[in-house]
Amino acid sequence: MPSFLVRALSERMKLPVVDETSIDAFLAQEASEPEHSLLFFTGDPAQRSESNDVAVVMPEILQSFQGRLKGAVVARDAEEKLKARFHVVMMPSLVVTRRDEVLGVLPRIRDWSEYMEEIGRWLLPGTPALPPSAGPKVEINYSGKGASA
Repeated sequence: MPSFLVRALSERMKLPVVDETSIDAFLAQEASEPEHSLLFFTGDPAQRSESNDVAVVMPEILQSFQGRLKGAVVARDAEEKLKARFHVVMMPSLVVTRRDEVLGVLPRIRDWSEYMEEIGRWLLPGTPALPPSAGPKVEINYSGKGASA
């Protein structure tokens, strides 16, 4: 169950709640909408108190970049299905996209200047998208030193 602050984002701020069936329609740019989006992966606010902090900051970010970003909250039951696609490793996270391309991810709560600097940089024309996520990689090296036969 989302916290009061996370719920207020969708109810009071009129931010849509998106899931795996509606995310692509949300990211598609309408003529009157910005091409960039800010997606909020909340995580479980009962386990991650920073979710409430990010919920307070998100409307301020959208206001600071008014007309350049549209926002949405990712439905809790869709987070696991969508986090690899959007490069989310830690929650809560804010994800900046250009249409369906991920430009950057800001996990946990940050200093205000970091939000302004990073998001401002990601909104610049020509900012490269992050490469598709290949998932976690583990490499094990065995040298054989110290082993006896």
